[in-house]
Amino acid sequence: MIDKAEEKSAKTVVALQFDGVNAPTVTAKGTGLTGEMILKLAREHGIPLYENSDLAKTLSSIPLGEEIPFEVYTVVAEILAYIYYLDDVQAKKEI
Repeated sequence: MIDKAEEKSAKTVVALQFDGVNAPTVTAKGTGLTGEMILKLAREHGIPLYENSDLAKTLSSIPLGEEIPFEVYTVVAEILAYIYYLDDVQAKKEI
């Protein structure tokens, strides 16, 4: 059983998928053990992680499979741009 303090401190985790054409969609979300499992799977598969509790809270209200709201396009675009930059840097190191 989770007490109220633990419940409030549990991280909210949201996974997005971006196909490069349409707006990113929410593909997984959860708190507590579910959130930890999402993070574990992401780490195991080399998926980049970004921590922003306010953004996660906003995105967690979006139904699974739905596109992110227009209001968060800019911040999500900045995160995606940074991830693409890191991927490019890593690829150049492997050459």
